[in-house]
Amino acid sequence: MAGPSCRQSRYIDDFMKAYSLFSLARNAMSYHRNWQRAWRSPDPKSKYDVVIIGGGGHGLATAYYLATQCGINNVAVIEKGWLGGGNTGRNTTIVRSNYLLDASAGMYEHAMKLWEGLSQELNYNVMFSQRGLLHLAHSVHDMQEIGRRGNAIHLNGIDSEFLTPEQVKEMLPIINLNCRYPVMGGLLQKRGGTARHDAVAWGYARGADAAGVDIIQNCEVRGVRVESNTVVGVETSRGFIGAGKVGSVAAGHSSVIAEMAGFKMPLECYPLQALVSEPIKPIIDCVVMSNGIHVYVSQSDKGELVVGSGSDAYNSYSQRGSFDLIEHTVGPLCELFPLFSRLRMLRQWAGIVDVTVDRSPILSKTPVKNLYFNCGWGTGGFKATPGSGHAFAHSIAAGEMNEIAAPFSIDRFNSGALIDEGAAAAVAH
Repeated sequence: MAGPSCRQSRYIDDFMKAYSLFSLARNAMSYHRNWQRAWRSPDPKSKYDVVIIGGGGHGLATAYYLATQCGINNVAVIEKGWLGGGNTGRNTTIVRSNYLLDASAGMYEHAMKLWEGLSQELNYNVMFSQRGLLHLAHSVHDMQEIGRRGNAIHLNGIDSEFLTPEQVKEMLPIINLNCRYPVMGGLLQKRGGTARHDAVAWGYARGADAAGVDIIQNCEVRGVRVESNTVVGVETSRGFIGAGKVGSVAAGHSSVIAEMAGFKMPLECYPLQALVSEPIKPIIDCVVMSNGIHVYVSQSDKGELVVGSGSDAYNSYSQRGSFDLIEHTVGPLCELFPLFSRLRMLRQWAGIVDVTVDRSPILSKTPVKNLYFNCGWGTGGFKATPGSGHAFAHSIAAGEMNEIAAPFSIDRFNSGALIDEGAAAAVAH
């Protein structure tokens, strides 16, 4: 195994000094109020080479790779609230790459490979756990779907394994195979799993800051300044910030940013529901998904069951849950796992997902020169974080979308070269 790079060695040295036993003891005396901040909070400069709009995982990853791999460290990440306060902190932390179509498989497998070395790359534990992801089949149609998808995934070099009902039971002893939704088989990706969402944002923020990126929170974008059809900067709540290039990574608010620049994005926004239970002892050691009953569940390191649901049937920016979807989710979940019916649910929430007509993302140049958009991830954004940021950073630096990002151009909605993952990828979360 290769040793750490010079940059990683410096991070390791700084980490050991900052979090040594002496530092722990010293800060305990002040009730841990005087720890050195993990990243700076600078005032914005008058101009940057690149401004990234959006301080979630994708935006921070973009800035990190711009600074560490593309040689562009005069970069600002501007966030209207706090880092990771949007969809990065409002998801179910699932990571997988078992997508049907070639373009999707390329993007998500690229992300998976980066996930597998991300904690070492950032010298920050993002708690990536490859506990396996099992997709259940409940009907003949489901079995045909996982057969087609499993074989396509295998042809793309991505791990995929078919399970019989007996193998599912061996893997999940608490499951009820012969319930209202009989389990006829499953498709397992052993490399799939979960990661800690806020740790991902913090790790990228810490790494980007160490590489010279300015991370500016509480800085709302109020306008995009365009001159001669070229972006020159953004109007913010903290004044005008000039930019040679601007990358918008604003998730559900991407269409709002686009209108500020004078064009429209083919996006619709919906709340996506999720909830967690009270903590219990370890009982389920993989991620379980079912498209047939539209539920997915895993257990966090704290012992909570993290339960994903569907999206609302109407456009909204509300970040609250709704009881009808929760009932629709919890009922079938308790059919599959009767033991869960004894649990109390502690909290529920919704994240705002930005959805395209083909349920695939947009990584693209726009009608405005030097303005780039990364959006439309719908319900699949978290798992793509490293791959999205990496591909988008290299595309911004080069001025052209790279081979991984190129299929996701906004032009596909005119040409008809859609990447239709609406049903092909099973539950798209």
